[in-house]
Amino acid sequence: MNQWLIAPILIPLLGGILQVFMGYAPISLRRTLALATTVLLLVATIVLLLLANDGQYRLYAFGNWQPPFGIVLVLDRLAALMLVLTGVLALFSHLFSLGGYDEGNRQFHGLFLFQLMGLNIAFLTGDLFNLFVAFEVLLIASYGLLMHGGGTARTIPGLHYVVLNLVGSALFLISVGMIYSVTGTLNMADLALRIPDLQGADLELVKAGGLMLLVVFGLKAAILPLSFWLPRAYARASAPVAALFAVMTKVGVYAILRVYLLVFGDHAGPLANLGMDWLFPLALVTLAMGVIGALGAQSLKTLVAWQVVISVGTLLAPIALGSNAGISAALFYLLSTTWTVAGLFLLSELVASQRGSAGDRIVTAPPMQNRTLLSVFFLVGAVAAAGLPPLSGFFSKVLILQSVTSGPEMAWLWGILLVGSFFTVIAYSRAGSIVFWRTVGGHIEDPPRLGGEVRAATGALVALSVIIVAFAGPINEYTDATAAQLQDRQGYVQILQTPMVQEDN
Repeated sequence: MNQWLIAPILIPLLGGILQVFMGYAPISLRRTLALATTVLLLVATIVLLLLANDGQYRLYAFGNWQPPFGIVLVLDRLAALMLVLTGVLALFSHLFSLGGYDEGNRQFHGLFLFQLMGLNIAFLTGDLFNLFVAFEVLLIASYGLLMHGGGTARTIPGLHYVVLNLVGSALFLISVGMIYSVTGTLNMADLALRIPDLQGADLELVKAGGLMLLVVFGLKAAILPLSFWLPRAYARASAPVAALFAVMTKVGVYAILRVYLLVFGDHAGPLANLGMDWLFPLALVTLAMGVIGALGAQSLKTLVAWQVVISVGTLLAPIALGSNAGISAALFYLLSTTWTVAGLFLLSELVASQRGSAGDRIVTAPPMQNRTLLSVFFLVGAVAAAGLPPLSGFFSKVLILQSVTSGPEMAWLWGILLVGSFFTVIAYSRAGSIVFWRTVGGHIEDPPRLGGEVRAATGALVALSVIIVAFAGPINEYTDATAAQLQDRQGYVQILQTPMVQEDN
C-alpha cells in the first residue's frame, strides 16, 4: 500500500479539527495555520500527481483489508488530476479569504478544510458507498460555507441548495442500496466484474439503480433541468466560497466519468453505456440554457454562475460520446474553466467593493478606483471563459470540436458550441463595457483598499489561463494518457486480483 494516498484526506481533517478548537484564538493565528494547511495539501497532491504519471494504479486499504472488503482508496491519473485541480483552487480561494472575507464566522476555516477533505475522498474512493459518504461530508461543510457572512439574501437560495441536495442524497442512498441488494458489493472494480453477468430481474433492478445514480450525479453537476438552483446560490455566496464551489459541479462530472466508464462501460453487456444516449442531448441543452442565462444576467456574479452551467454542458457533451479524444479534450477544458470561473468570482467581488451601492450589478456607476487592473483581469478571464484565442478556453474548445467524428452528433455539437461561444462573447462584452467604461458623474467615497492577498489570488487564478497555454503540450499528453487509462478498465479491476504489497513510501 502507498501511504501518500491518505495525505489529501488526513491533512485537511487534522487542520479542520485544529480550527474547531481554535475558534476563539486570534484570527491571525487561525489564518496562518489554515493557509499553511492548504499549502501542505497542495504539495501532497503534486506528489500524488507525479506518482500517478507513470500510469500505475496505487491502492490504500484501510485496516489492510483486501479489496473488495473494507474502505479502499485508489489513485490513478484522473484522481491525481482532480486533486491538483482542487488543491490549486483551494490555495488561492483561501488566500483571498484572508483579505477580510473570513470574518463573521469563527469556523470558516474549519468548514473550508472539511469541504476539501470531502472533495478529496470523492476523488480517491474506490467504493460507491464511500463516494456517498464523501458527498455528505463536503455538502455538510458547504451548507455552512454558503451561509457564511449572513444576510437574508442568502437564506432562500441556501434553502433551495440544501433541500435539493438532501433529495439527491436520499436518491443516492436508495440507488446504491438497489445495486448492493443484487451484486452484494459496492466496490467499483468488483461491480465492473459482476454487472456483465446479470440477467432477468436482477439486471432490471441494477439498471434502475444505475439510472437513479445518473440523476444524482446530474444534480451534483447541475445538468438541465436540475441546474436552476445554481445561479442564485452561487451568486449569493461570498467570493472565496463561490470560487471554491467552482469545483463542486465537477465532482458530479467526475462521478459520471468514473462510474459510467468503469462500471457501465462498453464491457457491461446489456447495461453498456447506460444513460449516455440521454446525456448528450441534455448536455447540449444545458449549454444552450447557460448561454441564455448569461445574456440575461443582471450582475457579474450571476453571469459567472451561468458560466458554470455553460461549462457543465460543454464538459459532458464530449464525455457522453465516449471517445478517448473527447474525454481528453473535456479534461483539458475542465482545468481551464474551473480556475477561470473561480478567478471571475473573486474579481466580481473586487469590482463590487469598488463601486459603492452599484456593487457588481451590470449598471452604470461613477468611475471606480483600480479600474485598469480590474478591467485587465476581467478581459483575460472573459476571453478565457468565452473561448477566444489565444487563451486556454480557445484551445480546449478546439480540442473538443476536433474530437467529434462526422455525423449528426458533430453537427449538433459544433453548431451549439460555436453559436453559444459567440453569444457568450456578447454577454461578457456587454457586462464589461457597462461596468468598466460607461461611467456617470460623481465619485465613490472611501472604497476599501485592495489588499495584496486579494490581488494576488485573483490575478493568479486568471493568469492560469495563460499558464495552461504555455504548458499545453504536457497537459494534453497527460489528459490523453488519462483518457486511455479510463477506457482500459482491466488495470483498475486488477486491483482486486493482485495481493496487496506493503510499500515503504
